[in-house]
Parts: sequence; structure tokens; C-alpha cells
Amino acid sequence: MYKTILVPLDGSQRAEAILPHVEEIAQREEAKIILLRVVDPATSMTGLEGIPYDMNQDFMKEEVEQALHYLEVKAGELRGKNLQASTRLRYGDIVKTITELADTENVDLIAIASHGRTGL
Repeated sequence: MYKTILVPLDGSQRAEAILPHVEEIAQREEAKIILLRVVDPATSMTGLEGIPYDMNQDFMKEEVEQALHYLEVKAGELRGKNLQASTRLRYGDIVKTITELADTENVDLIAIASHGRTGL
């Protein structure tokens, strides 16, 4: 039985493909859903082809605001379907952050479709 489901999202449609499956499980199990967005500072500081951006506070602030808005929109859609949904935004290494949050929140299931990055 699943009580808490963690869903890491990166803002892509590919990653969101897991959501219908999570909705079904959450409804059946009466589980709560935690939507997570991890901002990896190393990834945020480099652009295409690994070219570094001039990192400044405005850039990070905008990225954080967009991530929070995105999470709230997705959580609102789930709540509109009478599901318990909350959001988390974290900074750090993506895999490490996901596993640490899963431990902290006593997550029973981590549901991941795939990341949406393109290229090599």
C-alpha cells in the first residue's frame, strides 16, 4: 500500500507522462502526492554545449519563480481531481536530492517517467 508518492518533474511533457499513472495509484490507494522540482546549480549555470552563463541572482530568482509556478499549476490540477498534492523545490544534485527527500518524507513510491533533456 502506498501512502506517499514522490514525483520528480523537470518541466517537460516527457516527465509529466507519469502523472496519469500516479493519479490512478493515488486515487486507488488514497495516497498523497509530492511534486518535486530539483534545481541543479551546476546545470543551471551552463547552457548549450556546456557554455557557462554569467550566473547572477536575477537568473536564479527567475528560474526559482518559474519552477514554483510550474509545481503549483501541476499540484492544482491534481487537487482539482480531489487528490492530495503538495510541492517541494530543492537545490542540489538531482539523484541525491530525490533520494534524500524520499527518506525525509517517508515516501513509499518514487514515480519517474524520464527526464526531458534533449541532445547527447
